[in-house]
Amino acid sequence: MTTLIFCAFSNRRDAVELAHEVLRDLAQRGREGKICLLDDAEEPSFGADTLVVSLGGDGTFLKAARLAHAAGARILAVNLGRLGFLLNVPSTQIVTSIEDALTSTHVSDRLALAVTVKGVEHEVFALNEVVVERAQAGHIVRVKTFVNDEEYLSYAADGVMVATPTGSTGYNFSAGGPVVEPALHVMVLTPIAPHFTIDRSIVVDHSATIQLIVVDKPALLVADGHTIAALNAGDGVTVRKSAAPVRVVATQSFDVASRLRQSLREGHA
Repeated sequence: MTTLIFCAFSNRRDAVELAHEVLRDLAQRGREGKICLLDDAEEPSFGADTLVVSLGGDGTFLKAARLAHAAGARILAVNLGRLGFLLNVPSTQIVTSIEDALTSTHVSDRLALAVTVKGVEHEVFALNEVVVERAQAGHIVRVKTFVNDEEYLSYAADGVMVATPTGSTGYNFSAGGPVVEPALHVMVLTPIAPHFTIDRSIVVDHSATIQLIVVDKPALLVADGHTIAALNAGDGVTVRKSAAPVRVVATQSFDVASRLRQSLREGHA
């Protein structure tokens, strides 16, 4: 039987209250679940038979997706934010969407990134993007890139990122990168504010291995907006497709085109 877990941050009272409300509704239908607060010190453990329900904005979804990915569980993304490029279920449809998900196994497999770096013992997960960025404001970082051990371009820039199709509408888009259909199996290499060098993105196949080598000044490794490690000259970051995708519950309500139009109208992009 599928286990239901509602994920939210404790400071989002609206999300926590909604979780309790939905749990009461589902209890009347003979279904049970529990609430996971994402800012608790101890992360929850669950299995692949779990349906993870993310309640909040894109940040909530990214953390809940990491937990779901580690377990091989499915995740349903409920939008309690303003726009939420990653979130395909409005709060008004949450109960119906959960019921549909519990009677269907249809998912949208989203490519995730597996990142390894010197000094970090565990493999780093990212759903949106990985960035090697400058460590000091007012400075640039020089990064040499390789794809499948073949040297590509060297950048002097604020940073260089590798983005997934899911993350293409976020930081990648703001940096001038392309919007990529989520179903495509590619990775996007995009420089951030490059200085006197090419400013175009490079799109590579999902089977590629990308290396980002810090040439001289210190840099930071950032994954999905969180700083993972400090990098020194000569340090390298290896990025490849994760062995398993993020299993997002497929619904009819996700429309990239309409979200782009809305984002551009409201100035969110």
